[in-house]
Amino acid sequence: MTTAPGAVPGIRPRILHCHSTFSAGGKEVRCARLMNAFGTALEHVVVSAQPEAMGARALIDTRIKASFPDDFPALTGWPTPGRLAGIARALTGYDLICTYNWGAMDVVMAHRAFAHAMGLPPLVHHEDGFNEDEAHGLKRSRNFYRRAALSGAACVIVPSTGLERIALEVWHQPRARVERIANGIDTAAFAKPPQPRALPLEKGAGQRWVGTLAGLRAVKQLPLLVEAVAGLPDEWHLVICGEGPEREAILAAAKAHAISHRVHLPGAVTDPARIIGLFDIFALSSASEQFPLSVVEAMAAALPVAAPDVGDIRVMVGEPNQAFITAPGSAQSLRAALTQLAADADLRARIGAANQAKAREQYDFAAMFARYRTVYGDAMGRGL
Repeated sequence: MTTAPGAVPGIRPRILHCHSTFSAGGKEVRCARLMNAFGTALEHVVVSAQPEAMGARALIDTRIKASFPDDFPALTGWPTPGRLAGIARALTGYDLICTYNWGAMDVVMAHRAFAHAMGLPPLVHHEDGFNEDEAHGLKRSRNFYRRAALSGAACVIVPSTGLERIALEVWHQPRARVERIANGIDTAAFAKPPQPRALPLEKGAGQRWVGTLAGLRAVKQLPLLVEAVAGLPDEWHLVICGEGPEREAILAAAKAHAISHRVHLPGAVTDPARIIGLFDIFALSSASEQFPLSVVEAMAAALPVAAPDVGDIRVMVGEPNQAFITAPGSAQSLRAALTQLAADADLRARIGAANQAKAREQYDFAAMFARYRTVYGDAMGRGL
């Protein structure tokens, strides 16, 4: 096992994280939790292709040594040799480069082009899914670019079987360089009773909540979820926890379906374990997902899940829940699943118990963290 270029034995490794966005979505939450789990053993530097989207910063423990430079080269733009060289120069002085999704692919290409000449540290790429511009099919030009850029990566980490297949068959990555690591959480924390005061919203007497945790982005199709919930009885409200550019579109959909009084957007939450148990049903409406962390969180909180059949969601949930994974893009199908769950509290409890048991068995954070620690350590040529 060799030591990464520039690494100094006995000195705390420095990790550069290059994100497509660092808002508090699934991959960003996972990254923050991993940083916290590594504790003071590592130093972290975080940059985002969307510099204004840094909501997950609040999830990083204050004891963690982390910085967020505002002078890092832009991660997006035309990939000219000069621009890629500028990015590559900014990659020096670290022990490991971690890149995330398409928004950081120019960093991967800069590393591929200049790693040898500049003695750059190893790079591990994390691919968690696609935005709305590739939700219904990957772009050929991007696939070629990914294939070329990723050929210089030490490892490509994916959370789902679908992404694993794409990495192997579409991006032609060697089997030995692709690691599928299922997203994991502190399942015990999500099994605890919720804390109603953790939300700036009170659950009224007799209310039932369909809830979701999601960035308010077009790919999440949240107006479709509003339409699905509109068909439920009046005691059922929709609570969408998250922030993003689609807020006004969601509110407009609520108004159009005459349920503005039953749709609540309390903003992003820093600790989902404190509030997710307030939901009676967890729901997604996304056009594209792979292995959504929020579904695992809902399972650990013993909730039934109604969601479209995208990514690995169907195989993630417990067997009794699979009947409520619906046709993608269909408000009618999602409404039918929600209606059946809303009408039967015993059914919700049985499905929730099965989901919780599966989450504890297969999706606990400790197992995920052990895998990441091994992959990062192997890439750097040192134990972590």
